[in-house]
Amino acid sequence: MATVVEFTVGAEVFPLGSVFSELEGGVSVELERVVPRDDGSAVVPYFWVRGVDVDEILPHFAEHPGVRDIEVVDEFETQYLLRCGWVPEYAGIIAGLTETEVTLLVGEGTEDEWRFEVRGDSHRAVADFQRYANEHGISITVTAVQSLTPQETNSSLTDAQRDALLTALDCGYYDSPREATMSDVADALGVSQQAVSSRLRRGTRHLIENTSGGAENSRSSGE
Repeated sequence: MATVVEFTVGAEVFPLGSVFSELEGGVSVELERVVPRDDGSAVVPYFWVRGVDVDEILPHFAEHPGVRDIEVVDEFETQYLLRCGWVPEYAGIIAGLTETEVTLLVGEGTEDEWRFEVRGDSHRAVADFQRYANEHGISITVTAVQSLTPQETNSSLTDAQRDALLTALDCGYYDSPREATMSDVADALGVSQQAVSSRLRRGTRHLIENTSGGAENSRSSGE
């Protein structure tokens, strides 16, 4: 049975963790997607950076020993989509996400910690990931485990995404004219605007992919 596991790790565990110490508080990073490579492995080349001016981003990330070929590929207000290559020696938990049979649903980081949601198509896949973390000295704190029904597996929606979408609908976020802001939805759920934005965007994307014939019909990998 497919299982979704939510867990946290210390900021220093992730390759980008040290970047936060060089930037002012309030900066956050959100991983975007996993892209398979020809050799069967995969990387996470895209991530969003929020809470900092783009002119401050590139110098810090470019100097990071675990990052190479960093560039800004898109921006929306104060959010910037970056693409990079990872140096294998610094891959850390990224390697665990890509070398075991788990799918990255959410990856969000701040100066304090990283929060992840991953889905395994079986309990064995989840166990393999946890074993990888243990064998490589990666300390993870599991905060939630959810077994998915076949319908939930097909839609790829997590409980958090479903709650965010329904709450936004109830609040009038999707009305025209809009009756609620992202802040209103966040207050109703008791979470941050960043978390709401991520859940709405990912939940909407999963619904579109599910109703349009799958991810192969979704937008290009540059997103």
